Amino acid sequence: MNLLIGCVLSYLIGSIPTAYIFGRLYKNIDIRQHGSGNVGATNVFRVLGQGPGMIALLIDILKGVIPVVVVANALGLHQTLDYILFSLCAVMGHNWTVFLNFKGGKGIATSLGVLIGMTIQMPLIRFVLLGTVLVWLVCFVLFRYVSLASIIAAAALPLLSFFTHQPPEFQILSLIFCAFVIWRHRPNIDRLRKGRESKVPLFLKKK
Repeated sequence: MNLLIGCVLSYLIGSIPTAYIFGRLYKNIDIRQHGSGNVGATNVFRVLGQGPGMIALLIDILKGVIPVVVVANALGLHQTLDYILFSLCAVMGHNWTVFLNFKGGKGIATSLGVLIGMTIQMPLIRFVLLGTVLVWLVCFVLFRYVSLASIIAAAALPLLSFFTHQPPEFQILSLIFCAFVIWRHRPNIDRLRKGRESKVPLFLKKK
């Protein structure tokens, strides 16, 4: 019963549509009708500016940390499989939020959050976390495409999990996250292939 409660709570926490809420609060707009149309922190940066974008990013990351750390500890669930299930539910909540007719973001920030949460619970995961973040940063600095950096980092995640000998459950989760990211970035992949994807400068002007 506790495991079921934890999964439901994790999904609902992940489902909080941060970008949509910020669009309503800051400019009374539906952010799905602006910028890339995505309900994620990157689009908040594009549409609302650096300040709101940074806050939205941090909240989306926390949406991944809280289920793995706070929810798991509150329910007394400390098995690797518990963390895996809560992580999966949180990211699914972000990607397919019940609050927006099961249409959400692409899960990058929340996936980062669950990796941070799992690092707190399972310190050996830190090598995977650091490696994945490093891959993302290098790709973003070189190419300025958030989507491309996210796809390459997602592809690196299962490889890092395998070569650092993480638990089998985590390796499976890393493969699922990789599949989620690639699936959710299908339009971006098409734009990258056609040379139409928008680059993001390293420093965004305030709006």
